[in-house]
Order: sequence, then structure tokens, then C-alpha cells
Amino acid sequence: MTVAWEESGWERLAPGVGRCRLPVWDCTAGLVVGTGGVLLVDAGSSLREGARLRAGAQALAGRRVTHLALTHAHFDHVLGAAVFAGAEVFGAVGLDTVLARGREELCADAERHGLDAREAREAVDALVAPRHTVTGERALDLGGGRRALLANVGPGHTAHDLAVLVPGDPDVVFCGDLVEESGEPQAGPDAVPSQWPGALDRLLALGGEDAVYVPGHGAAVDAAFVRDQRDVLAARVGVSG
Repeated sequence: MTVAWEESGWERLAPGVGRCRLPVWDCTAGLVVGTGGVLLVDAGSSLREGARLRAGAQALAGRRVTHLALTHAHFDHVLGAAVFAGAEVFGAVGLDTVLARGREELCADAERHGLDAREAREAVDALVAPRHTVTGERALDLGGGRRALLANVGPGHTAHDLAVLVPGDPDVVFCGDLVEESGEPQAGPDAVPSQWPGALDRLLALGGEDAVYVPGHGAAVDAAFVRDQRDVLAARVGVSG
């Protein structure tokens, strides 16, 4: 049995497309529902949060999540991934290596940001690297004319940034943390600041002027917001154009 978007605590962005703003870190998870498949974009910060996303997505779609796209390797976006047993998991090429080799740093980063140490360790120990890595673009057919395009648009916020375009009325682009609305874009030690403006250029080319852009944190924005953030980042790192 499905529930209506307005009753679910999720925000409907277009027919069959929506997102959930998670508590504490205001991280976004996206949902794309087709007649044959269900795509979740990002998995939350813990197994407990991932389980809540799984239940909400299944209530909206009426069936289980079949595909999971991870936009980048930060704990608040990936540590719920293990609860989606049976889903096909996708990430930008290189994400699989980061998640396989960087588990201790991932766990420590989660704890530094306030995640309970036991929950962090449990999620990191259960984490499985994506089976499907994206170089360039990869299209997913979710059935009923519903398609999603996974695009490796990084590096920028990290060395391995994936965006998801969902064509529709309107087009929706899930940006991960390449775009942030609730605060200044965060550049940690794994960021590639000199290439971040170029990643946003690629993101704008992917979605175009009329798309809804969904940041990794904060409210949905338009192309003008993304362009302004691109210009701020370019000025910060001394990139012209």
C-alpha cells in the first residue's frame, strides 16, 4: 500500500520524484519511482537512518528500493547503505576504492561530527562498496518511461562526485554536496577546489536552465543559484570564466 507524498514527510519535486531532508545534518536523500524500479539517491548517516529511509521509500513506492546511487563518500550520505540488501549500488568510479580502503577515516569522521561511536562502527563494518561504477554517464530504465541518468561530474566536493538527472516536468538534478543551500559549500581534505567550478559547469550543462537542482544540504534551488555558487567558488580558488 502506498502513501501520498504530502502525508509522508517527503517533498514531491515532480511526478514520481521527491526527496527527504534528514535531521541533524540536514542531508538530502532522493527518491525516483518507476513502474519496474525504485531508485534512492544517498542512504543516510547510519543503519538506523537508512532503515527509516527504506521504510519511507517503500511506503511511497509500494515496493522495495531496487537501485541506490551514492553521490560521494561522506558518512552522512553512505552509512545507511547496507540496509538496502538486494539493491544495485552505483557510485562514481573510484568511490568503491575509497569506501573499501578508507573505512577507519570514515568511522572517525562520523564520530567527529557527533554520530554515536557504536552506530558509526556498526555501519562502517557493514558497508559494501558499490558494484557499479560510473565513468561518464550511465542511464537507468526504471520502467513506465521513467529514466534516470547517473553522471560522473566531479571531481569537486570530493574526488568522486556523482549527480543524478531525472528527466520530467520539471527535470530534477540531485547534486550531492557539489551544491549546498543551507550554508557555504564545505571543502574538506578530500575536496578538489580547483576543479569544483568546472564540476558545477558540467552540472548546469546536465540539467539546463529550467531544472530543479537538489543540493546535498538545504532547499531545492534553480540554475541561477548554482551559477552564483559556481562563481563564488571560482573566485575563491582563482579560476576565471
